Amino acid sequence: MNIHEYQAKEILKRFGIPIPRGHVVTTPEQARTVARDLGTPCVVKAQIHAGGRGKAGGVKLAGNAEEAGTKAAELLGKTLVTHQTGPQGREVRRVLVEEGLKIERELYVGIVLDRSVSRPSLIASAEGGVEIEEVAQKTPEKIFTELVDPAVGLQPFQGRRLAYRLGIHTEHVTPMVTLLLGLARAFGELDCSLVEINPLVQTRGGAFVALDAKMNFDNNALYRQPEIATLRDLDEEDPKEVEASEFGLSYISLEGNIGCMVNGAGLAMATMDIIKLHGGEPANFLDVGGGATREKVTEAFKILLSDRRVEGVLVNIFGGIMRCDVIAQGVVEAAREIHIQVPLVVRLQGTNVELGQKILADSGLSIIPAETMAEAAEKIVKAVKEGERREA
Repeated sequence: MNIHEYQAKEILKRFGIPIPRGHVVTTPEQARTVARDLGTPCVVKAQIHAGGRGKAGGVKLAGNAEEAGTKAAELLGKTLVTHQTGPQGREVRRVLVEEGLKIERELYVGIVLDRSVSRPSLIASAEGGVEIEEVAQKTPEKIFTELVDPAVGLQPFQGRRLAYRLGIHTEHVTPMVTLLLGLARAFGELDCSLVEINPLVQTRGGAFVALDAKMNFDNNALYRQPEIATLRDLDEEDPKEVEASEFGLSYISLEGNIGCMVNGAGLAMATMDIIKLHGGEPANFLDVGGGATREKVTEAFKILLSDRRVEGVLVNIFGGIMRCDVIAQGVVEAAREIHIQVPLVVRLQGTNVELGQKILADSGLSIIPAETMAEAAEKIVKAVKEGERREA
């Protein structure tokens, strides 16, 4: 789960990490009031769940309160398109108005789970304010890491080692270590999958301040983080993904025209790959998981077909825990209720496959059966292309 920058900053503040003075607002009038209270030149920042806001015009400088209101008016209601939003962009519903700072230097610090060693990894670089992926590619020697032992947490000596590697002056090492220890505590205590401050600035007075912040959380751990769960912003998520999550399903929207119903992330990846191999483009995939009921499968099918770009559907299920007859019954009920008008290819293998195939065959619906993944992909791509030719 993602949260907004202003929410991440408030969390980091609780862990002793300094942040700029400021408030989030939803109207130009509120922006003027905040800027007036700050009493300094300020920054107006669009709040969406995406990076690259500065390059996309989502971060604006304001010299006074009136200008802050004008800049906020320019952003609020605007669809901001960045390299992370996709071409559809995201609507700006709130902006963060913060004090301007006199910056001496910009750094990068972040923590992410290093799956190769199954430990959190604290990452730091003196190249802040730019994409860390670009730094890693072009100048990897400028990135420093410290692995965090989950049993004891980040140790002060590790923080000092990073501080000296970053070229922090001796008198500022202790504040930096305190900040890094707070960052590591936040990551561990809140079940984060990512905590990032980019840039972490050092002001001309020597203070370290989180000028920007990003936090992602492990969805599987939200049951023990009820306070974090309340920060979820459904406006920033695909409505179909939200609807799917209410039924315990996983839905991901893509750019093609073939809908995919699968069970398991690995099978989803393989299904999309084989569709592309045969010249098709997936429009989405919906993972029904391993324990879905007939009712859940019916709802899943409705969500899948609600995407108007879908010109054909491939159901590819391997019945291990999930029974093929349950999937088949759900598909039949959904197809009858929705009156499906697009080609439907179904490939079932595993538990109760014969019963599932019989349910499909006896349904009286125009369902195209397939035995293998390759056959299923070939049939759905062919059916969709034939439909496109008929329409042309």
